[in-house]
Amino acid sequence: MRTGVKTGLLFLTAFAALLLGIGVGSVYVPPGDILALAAGRMFDLPLPDHIPASYSAMVLDMRLPRVLLAFLTGAALAVCGAVMQSLLQNPLASPFGLGVSSGAGLGAAFVIVLGLASVGLGTFLLPAVSLMFALGTVFFVLLLAAKLDRRMSNVTVILVGMVISLFCNAVMSLLATGSPAHAQRIQLWQLGSFSMREWSAVWALGPVTVLVGLYFLRHAGELDVMTFGEEQAMSMGVDLRRVKGRLMTAVAVLTGTAVAFVGIIGFVDLIVPHIARRFFGAAHRRTLPACALLGGIFLVLCDLAARTLTPPHEIPIGSITALLGAPFFLYLFFAGRRDN
Repeated sequence: MRTGVKTGLLFLTAFAALLLGIGVGSVYVPPGDILALAAGRMFDLPLPDHIPASYSAMVLDMRLPRVLLAFLTGAALAVCGAVMQSLLQNPLASPFGLGVSSGAGLGAAFVIVLGLASVGLGTFLLPAVSLMFALGTVFFVLLLAAKLDRRMSNVTVILVGMVISLFCNAVMSLLATGSPAHAQRIQLWQLGSFSMREWSAVWALGPVTVLVGLYFLRHAGELDVMTFGEEQAMSMGVDLRRVKGRLMTAVAVLTGTAVAFVGIIGFVDLIVPHIARRFFGAAHRRTLPACALLGGIFLVLCDLAARTLTPPHEIPIGSITALLGAPFFLYLFFAGRRDN
């Protein structure tokens, strides 16, 4: 099947997933009614008689921002996963290995324990502090890796990232243990959720996802070269330290922004890039857009399962992705051993 046909089918699937995520819930809203509600809001048109007026707020102010945020988060995490796997030449690599998730979680834990999340600025303070901690953690990992190894080899970056991640997780556990009143909220943050998210989160994450995604596309050629190994990239004139530092910083910005608003969601960045490469090849100019669409579809469907499998209770989205991602991780691990 030609790439253009595959891309067209992927766009149609993404649109169908968005309609499914918006329409399915405690009250089912058909796709035609969703489009009518959106047109009515955008062009100030009267609603058809069969659509209750209350559906407008339910669909456009509650479900739509949640589904769009899930799509953007999935796109962001999947693209970052593809970049990290190419930078580190490791099929099991992910942005969270750099300490992004643990750093963001540590920042959120401090805000929650100090009681700052409940004040008037809590809506923006918690994501802001989480993002700053995520970026600070990644910069520290890169600085320490550069001190230990001037070339910033892949093994050094991975090992330093793992050590810092474990340290941040240990501090988070101490904060949760020392503050039982906030332990449940910290735990929920570590499992991720799109519940009660508003348009402000969509407007914050959307531009960052687009801009960083375009930045990755600009470096698609360098990512293609680095996939073949560090020595090959250096022989072709790629400044590994500079390129790695810049791309990893961009990964930290995008992943940290997503995690700052929805909490820690794992395995999306591991699963989706492999599926994208399977159908669209290894060239990043095709793989990165495919990862964005597939990641969005994947997380919208996971969120749909999280809020509909056990009504009226909602399963943390991180639990759904872990149930799917853990077997996939084992498959990749044992497949790699078998190939070697």
